[in-house]
Amino acid sequence: MITLHYFAGLREKTGVSNEQVDFSGRTVEELWEWASEKYPGIQSGSVRIAVNEEYALPEDRLQNGDVAAFIPPVSGG
Repeated sequence: MITLHYFAGLREKTGVSNEQVDFSGRTVEELWEWASEKYPGIQSGSVRIAVNEEYALPEDRLQNGDVAAFIPPVSGG
């Protein structure tokens, strides 16, 4: 299982802060596709996915026990 975390406004769009999915062996791009079907509008803006605290590429493969985070753009000052 892969643990997913949704931060900031994405938590509001999904209605959950985290969940677990069976995506072991699948790509980050496949995770994006699944999330955008389940949660319409999640891909708006410059959302990035980090896996195990490192930004992931679409072709990266997920492994059992990974933690993936959907991170919206962050502004600072």
